[in-house]
Order: sequence, then C-alpha cells, then structure tokens
Amino acid sequence: MELEFSGELWFWRGPAPWHFVSVPEDDCQQLEATSAFVSYGWGMIPVAARIGETGWKTSLWPKDGGYIVPVKADVRRAEGIDVGDLVVVRLAVGV
Repeated sequence: MELEFSGELWFWRGPAPWHFVSVPEDDCQQLEATSAFVSYGWGMIPVAARIGETGWKTSLWPKDGGYIVPVKADVRRAEGIDVGDLVVVRLAVGV
C-alpha cells in the first residue's frame, strides 16, 4: 500500500520531543484496515517514508484515532523544512 499526502510539520514538546506530520483522516482509515497485517505491536505501522528527495524507514505512531509520521532531524535538515512548513509525504506501508 502506498500513500501520498500533504501536511504541516509540527513539534511535540514532551519528555522525548519530536517532529511529526499528521496523516489525513481518510488515509488513516485505509491504514487502520491494513494495520492488523503489518503492525508489530502498540499499533505501530512500519513504513518507508519520503519527503522531497529524502527517504527513511520509520513507523507510524497511533495518536488520537489517527496516525502520525515522525520526521528525523536529518530529514528536516536535508530538505530545509521547519515547524509550520507544508510538506508532501510519501509512504510505502509494511516495508
């Protein structure tokens, strides 16, 4: 399963601060249907992600009935993106 969507980069200031892009609700419904086949626990879904020319492997995190994409510092630096920027995210699920 492959998805492509746009979303705003946001920052979560918690005990372990991190940057994320939220997956749109419509795409979350597709992911939920697939999660039973690919999740490795806690509802995490392994994906190959891409923003611009930069790709990385990660897992989608379940949050508030949806999913969020963690965006590493290396990706943010390589693509020159920061909090509030609108980005196009491409995901290949289950890799």
